[in-house]
Amino acid sequence: MSIDWKKVAADYRDDYLEDLKHLIAIQSVRDDANKTEDAPLGPGPAKALQAFLKMAERDGFETTNLDNLAGFVEYGEGAETIAILAHVDVMPAGEGWATDPFTLTIKDGNAYGRGTSDDKGPALAAYYGLKILKDQGVKLNKKIRFILGTDEESNWTGMNHYFETQPEPTMGFSPDAEFPLINGEKGNVSFTLGVKGENSGDDTLKGFDAGLRENMVPRDATAIVETADNEALVAAFTEFLDQMPVVGDVKTDGDGVHLHVIGKAAHGMEPKNGINAGTYLAKFLSQFNFDGDAGHFLALLGGALHEDSRVTKLGLAFTDDIMGDLTMNVGVMDFQAGQGGKIVLNFRYPKGIGSDDLQGALTKVAEENQFDLQKGREMVPHYVAPDDPIVTTLMATYRELTGEQAAEPEVVGGGTYGRLMKRGVAFGALFPHTEDTMHQVDEFQPVNDLLLAMAIYGRSIQALSNDLAD
Repeated sequence: MSIDWKKVAADYRDDYLEDLKHLIAIQSVRDDANKTEDAPLGPGPAKALQAFLKMAERDGFETTNLDNLAGFVEYGEGAETIAILAHVDVMPAGEGWATDPFTLTIKDGNAYGRGTSDDKGPALAAYYGLKILKDQGVKLNKKIRFILGTDEESNWTGMNHYFETQPEPTMGFSPDAEFPLINGEKGNVSFTLGVKGENSGDDTLKGFDAGLRENMVPRDATAIVETADNEALVAAFTEFLDQMPVVGDVKTDGDGVHLHVIGKAAHGMEPKNGINAGTYLAKFLSQFNFDGDAGHFLALLGGALHEDSRVTKLGLAFTDDIMGDLTMNVGVMDFQAGQGGKIVLNFRYPKGIGSDDLQGALTKVAEENQFDLQKGREMVPHYVAPDDPIVTTLMATYRELTGEQAAEPEVVGGGTYGRLMKRGVAFGALFPHTEDTMHQVDEFQPVNDLLLAMAIYGRSIQALSNDLAD
């Protein structure tokens, strides 16, 4: 059956945006503090999963909810299964939005809201691609499973639960990255440097806080300090702000001097796209007379870890010809006097270097600063050959509907559900011409981009299921 994909996608515009509005309104940030037996990752992710599955049931699909951790929509028949892996959870919104992050706002042709780009907007576009095929009565020769996870932005508990309880698909894609196609993803591992929280210098660091998640460049950083000359510190901070690519404010009360730095949030896979407020604040404070754990904490953050996403200062710089640079994001920084704290570093590493190399260098750093070191969850590098049918078919569809005949697959530092399958890739929905606002304030996607993605996804599902008759 021949389908004018761009025209049909445009016809679904209003319905799509209404469904997206409903999904954006759900604050589906993982919330372990309020988890229950029925909402094991907090109320928001469970509610978003239920809402998505309810939409699919409304449209006549068969759905399955796996303990409010994951779920799937199923359509078509066949011995092989094509998987579409998306997620309904979102990053914390953070401060500084021009619009309400949980109200879908259409402005100048763009859809604003947390999740419009990562991943509710793309997920819904892929779902609508499948819905169009169903509505048009297109026969699919392979089974399609549209699978939804609920904590992609943390440790993938939901999608891991799916793969532990369900058969592995034949191949598939995740609409959770960028076009034209990602056939390689770097390894991903985090390390935590634990701090005891002691002060032994003339100046006192009472508290320091920056970062919401390890895979997000911190936009905001705050600290409370007490020094021998608070007025001099305030004056120096004002001068510092004038010289650096950050803004901020300062006030003094009975607790001491309260400092606030504002940088720029960005996805942790490429820290250069952001401005790390935490390391800038530490850089400023490290010039004063802090000692003990506080001094080591500030000196490390403001020195070896500041503005060094390629980890040259720690001697870990590495580049692979296919996968590119090793990168490091200083994602979470916390210090509470007398209680302790931590520094969480997130690494995206190419093939050719491993987490053991990283751990060796960080062990030395921990020993020098009298910190503890703990390794977190790790995902090794993932790569699908460019000539695999999952790559060639999706690339052909992308070129067909965009006219970009020179487009080629690429490798990135981000981690998507695509890596959970041997023949899994990431496929859209961010176009090369569109600004990447994932994990940032004022996250958006152009509405026309989302509709074009819908058309590409629908045509791709049709092609992958081998129903190519026009």
